[in-house]
Amino acid sequence: MWQLSYISEPDFLQHVQATIEKYGEKLDSFDLKRFNKNLIDPIKLIFDKTVYRASWDEIVSNEIFRQRDKSNNNDIGYFHQRIFQYIDKCRVPENGQDGGWDVIYQNEDGIVLPDGSIVHTVFVEMKNKHNTMNSASAGKTFIKMQNQLLKDDDCACFLVEAIAQRSQNIKWETTVDKQKVGHKLIRRVSIDQFYALVTGQDDAFHQLCMVLPGVIQKAVDTLESLSIPNDTVLEEIEEIAAKQEEAPEELAIAMAFYILGFGTYKGFVK
Repeated sequence: MWQLSYISEPDFLQHVQATIEKYGEKLDSFDLKRFNKNLIDPIKLIFDKTVYRASWDEIVSNEIFRQRDKSNNNDIGYFHQRIFQYIDKCRVPENGQDGGWDVIYQNEDGIVLPDGSIVHTVFVEMKNKHNTMNSASAGKTFIKMQNQLLKDDDCACFLVEAIAQRSQNIKWETTVDKQKVGHKLIRRVSIDQFYALVTGQDDAFHQLCMVLPGVIQKAVDTLESLSIPNDTVLEEIEEIAAKQEEAPEELAIAMAFYILGFGTYKGFVK
């Protein structure tokens, strides 16, 4: 039986499939050209391999994973944000519309905040992780929320963090123009607390986490277009290394990586 009462199984599966499809070209195989698109650091690779006592295969696989992972944060942001389009009383505006908010939650019966204040709308700016905003970005976001309160005295503004330092729903205090600022209706909220607020179920986010692995597996199994990467980086590196006839194997592979990063440097040009 489906365990989540606030979103249907078909809607959740559809949302997970849409998130996976966002991975798009990041699932394409890595060849040497793609691997070195932004120039890898051969010195770091060699340090990492030696210090961590790893194989070249592990080092290359880790670097490919790092490059893929760097691009995946926006896709996970899509998952955290767009799921609320399926949850009652929430809507997810299209990009740039309705003030550019990530989620808007409205409840005619009133939304009770931790200090007892009651509003009828919450405007949400959503972040994947608590430390992704620098001071300038935080200040800009706070001013946006402040302006919303000036236009609407029956609302609150939330900075919702998927990966917060702790479970919380607190007054957000930050710095704007070197001045510490805060407002009881501008709040910093962990995603579990936001789920609890909009669903009325304290453990709503926990429930989602418990069914998520199985739904992701089902989505992967049903997506016929999903490609399985066949990365060829190490094979191509070994081909280059094989041309270093006089060098020991380890140095030959290191030389192949040096050529990637330093191919035009003095001493490396043949």
